[in-house]
Amino acid sequence: MDVVWQPDLFAGRDEVAVDADFRGVQRTQLDPGSWVEVYPGWLAGANALFGRLADAVPWQTHYRWLFRQRFLEPRLTAEYRRLTDVPHPALVTAAEALSRHYGVRYDNLWLNLYRSGADSTGWHRDRFSCRRPGCIVPVLTLGATRRFLLKPRAGGPSVAFRPSAGDLVVMGGRCQDEWVHSVPKAPDTLGARISINFQSSEQAQRVIASTDAPTASARGRART
Repeated sequence: MDVVWQPDLFAGRDEVAVDADFRGVQRTQLDPGSWVEVYPGWLAGANALFGRLADAVPWQTHYRWLFRQRFLEPRLTAEYRRLTDVPHPALVTAAEALSRHYGVRYDNLWLNLYRSGADSTGWHRDRFSCRRPGCIVPVLTLGATRRFLLKPRAGGPSVAFRPSAGDLVVMGGRCQDEWVHSVPKAPDTLGARISINFQSSEQAQRVIASTDAPTASARGRART
């Protein structure tokens, strides 16, 4: 796909590699139970990975209903339900490093392509990929620097981050319960941005309370 983007001079052009030691973390405590960690330059070779994903990912447009009207989402998206299908081995290495560091098995990806500053995503929670308390959600940025905002669901001022190419942003604690996040439009930004959301099929499953546990006969039927 042809997208306009300005390679980051500090992101590197050659070998794509992650910092498996997770050095230089900058942690922001949003409230007593919610936090964000930022790892500047966590991925080396961000320019090379951007170019590969821009060309190889089967980007799609999607519509959504809002107030009984059908809208075209102002960005392109893609999903990889299996890591074996991703177009670059560095994404598998990144998922494995994140799994070891955070103790969560990241086994699928959701990608967004913001073609220019006119593309955006509104305020939302990751409700479908985060159905368990204390979800940890890593997001890797490639391409243009854009504002990444979070604000309390109950109301209040937003907290702004500006991840650049190769930066990793991780939301944790009760972030998906008590906060919403967005990437607003940026009219002065001409270049494209790709965000890579590392997702876990385990975090996407609701925790079944003990009172809802199946009976012995039900468990027997489930095995057949």
